Amino acid sequence: MTIDDKLNQLKILRSSTPENERIVTQHARGKLTSRERILLLLDPDTFHEADIDGTDAVIIGSGKIDGRTVFVFSQDFTVVGGTISKTEGQKIGRIMDLALEQGAPIIGIYDSGGARIHEGVASLAGVGEILLRNTRCSGAIPQIAVVVGPSAGGAAYSPALCDFVFTVNNITQMYITGPDVVKSVTNETVSHEELGGAEIHSHISGVAHFLHDSEIICFQQARRLLSFLPQNCHALPPIVRTDDPPERCAEALSTIIPNNPRKAYDMHNIITAIVDNGDFMEVQAPFARNIICGLARLAGNSVGIVAQQPLVLAGTIDIDASIKAARFVRFCDAFNIPLVSLVDVPGFMPGTNQEHSGIIRHGAKLIYAYAEATVPKLTVTTRKAYGGAYIAMGSHHLNGDINYAWPEAVISVMGAETAVDIVFRKMIATSPEPTEIRRELVDEFHNHFDNPLHALKLGYLDAIIDPHQTRPMLIQALETLQNKSQKTPKKKHGNIPL
Repeated sequence: MTIDDKLNQLKILRSSTPENERIVTQHARGKLTSRERILLLLDPDTFHEADIDGTDAVIIGSGKIDGRTVFVFSQDFTVVGGTISKTEGQKIGRIMDLALEQGAPIIGIYDSGGARIHEGVASLAGVGEILLRNTRCSGAIPQIAVVVGPSAGGAAYSPALCDFVFTVNNITQMYITGPDVVKSVTNETVSHEELGGAEIHSHISGVAHFLHDSEIICFQQARRLLSFLPQNCHALPPIVRTDDPPERCAEALSTIIPNNPRKAYDMHNIITAIVDNGDFMEVQAPFARNIICGLARLAGNSVGIVAQQPLVLAGTIDIDASIKAARFVRFCDAFNIPLVSLVDVPGFMPGTNQEHSGIIRHGAKLIYAYAEATVPKLTVTTRKAYGGAYIAMGSHHLNGDINYAWPEAVISVMGAETAVDIVFRKMIATSPEPTEIRRELVDEFHNHFDNPLHALKLGYLDAIIDPHQTRPMLIQALETLQNKSQKTPKKKHGNIPL
């Protein structure tokens, strides 16, 4: 359905629903009501409300998105500020249990002041009911959080436990302690937006995955996200018919890499040239922009894309990029979405700040995620892949299934100039013509190592492909791997370096 169709539905609902003072206040704040939000989210006339006699500040039920069943809870800020009581926690817990039993996505619409203070510890029990279900559902069914109001205190951890978090500018607020508590404890004066607004969580904290300017667009995009996802961990994502031929080549890719290796280019242009109809839904776009993650389709099949962005920090992998990509890789693996990695990486980010902040620990998350993943894993090195970052980005050494490289790609421990300066430091220093000998050594290093032929001969690449053939080669590889089955050691679970 188009946005105009949804707006018409919204007008009809408002005309047939009497407005009380609290609803008027909600609209005056630029916010929709809990029922209006459900209307925007679901297919027309498909919502079936559960626990209708419940009197607490949440609406629960089921409906359909593009004809597929989903379960929904929508917190109602017009009732006691949407605060979570023991009753509300139990009510949300029931619909989450039902979603898990039926193997269908759960979508939470958050607009709550947090635990209901005057209930004391009983309200915390209600929050605990929700957090327990978030954990049980994790990796079993998709969990989508749409935060369209405050989500405060311990209750803010519920969206954080979900797979994806949608936010809206000037409406979303998430924080563990609000501005008043911050003021009393630290004497710091900060506004709700500065502390935990949508911009903060999209650009700085990384809590949010999507940022939109209106609730209407936000719910449309939540519907779009579901179109890429399966119903549960035992199902496959839906196949969407496309008029984009699988054999289509992208001639523009043959000239997209600059001749100057120090010159950047936009990896988005490669992604949109490869995927069906250029349709790419990027995840956490404003956060850790040196790495790109998102969902697309190849020949109608959902794929997860992970790629370096040479325009930002030269595509190096820092702490935030490691965490962002690792989380996305694990999601795709949990829900049977093949991974396509587009690699142009000079390495992990150097420097005391990164080392002291734990780049080893956080970078290990990315390595763990790729090594653990059992879905089909395809990797294309477009320009360079150096050092540990080469290993981490879906290499054969981490059970990558099919690895390609473009003809000018370089796969090595490090760049030729740096390598020569380290390995032949004494030779260069004692040479009567250090500049000349260094140039010769760099040229020799280039000839032996700075091309993909060396990796191909060792069996670490499956083929060197023409850039314009990347799309058909990836589609063919996915077809080859469609029945992939990989045995893993029997264990309770791994111990990822969190």
